Amino acid sequence: MTYPYGRNILLSSVGFERLLNAFSDLENTVAENKTPSYPPYNIIKESEHDYAIELAVAGFKREELDITFEGGKLTITGKVEAQRQGDYLHRGIATRDFTHQFTLAETVLIKSADMQDGLLIVRLQNVIPEEKKPRKIQIGAAQDTLVIDQRKAA
Repeated sequence: MTYPYGRNILLSSVGFERLLNAFSDLENTVAENKTPSYPPYNIIKESEHDYAIELAVAGFKREELDITFEGGKLTITGKVEAQRQGDYLHRGIATRDFTHQFTLAETVLIKSADMQDGLLIVRLQNVIPEEKKPRKIQIGAAQDTLVIDQRKAA
């Protein structure tokens, strides 16, 4: 398997194959121009562990939007049920079907989703387990083992 970031990163990495594969997939997606631009969206870091994704969904009804989470991917889909009636003299508000996918880390939880001021707001929280938080390693002292060997547990 080849990695776009070169062999040097592999020489000092252990257990990061999934992360490197994700970077490779991201690079392939960008290269194929699959990055959706409609509707526009923001990703906001509100605090150290709290995030929000905002999608501009003006013209969509709540029942025309669908949010699912499966396999580490948050998928937001908008499907217009019926075109609005009337003769448009100017049509500047786009209401077309869309699908956005966001890849979330294993530690990110979805707290809520709501619509406010023409925005769909999905609130997220990064909950880092105690065993994954940084800790000081004392030289010459026995350490509590925080990593469980899955092979021994089986």
